[in-house]
Amino acid sequence: MAKIQPLPASSSPPSSTDDCQSLQLRGEQVYTVWMKSLVFSGNGCTVYGADGRVAFRVDNYGCRGGRDVFFMDGAGKTLIRIQRKSFGMFRRWEACRYFAGGEETRPWFRVQKARSGGAGAAVTMNGCGRTYSIDGCSSKSEYKISGAGGEVVAAIGRKQTASGVVLGEDVLTLTVGPEVDHLLVLGMVVVCGLMNRCM
Repeated sequence: MAKIQPLPASSSPPSSTDDCQSLQLRGEQVYTVWMKSLVFSGNGCTVYGADGRVAFRVDNYGCRGGRDVFFMDGAGKTLIRIQRKSFGMFRRWEACRYFAGGEETRPWFRVQKARSGGAGAAVTMNGCGRTYSIDGCSSKSEYKISGAGGEVVAAIGRKQTASGVVLGEDVLTLTVGPEVDHLLVLGMVVVCGLMNRCM
């Protein structure tokens, strides 16, 4: 698999089985998100790590905005299952995590668009009441994710090359701050892609 702009590799994250604990804590990290599937004629996205290798992917073989989407690691192991629930203004997405052995947990988090018709969405963690907001999620290439206190924990924008050339709307840079679960943030990015029918 070809690399995209290789950077120095980062250390491997620790893990935990507590749904409300951060599962992949580490310092600020930058991912490249390409809103294209690795599968010919498929819908999905591919996430590249700091070393330029495929870190995560979504391959949706059905139509765009499918009701059931699987977020996988680079080897194809399912990490998150995202399901679209309900329709219209009450539409929401629920995500369940998979742990070692392939066991699916109870719903991990859910995302619902702002009812006021704005560009935001609310994210609620199951079981612990922790919340996040996605500001500007109706944009395909510029939005941020904030914690309950308003602190920005992740931001996504158009990717630029080292020489300053801005790439297409389907090539994005995701910056995830320290002390936040990277897998959780990546799951939210996939939901935003589903909301915007990018995959």
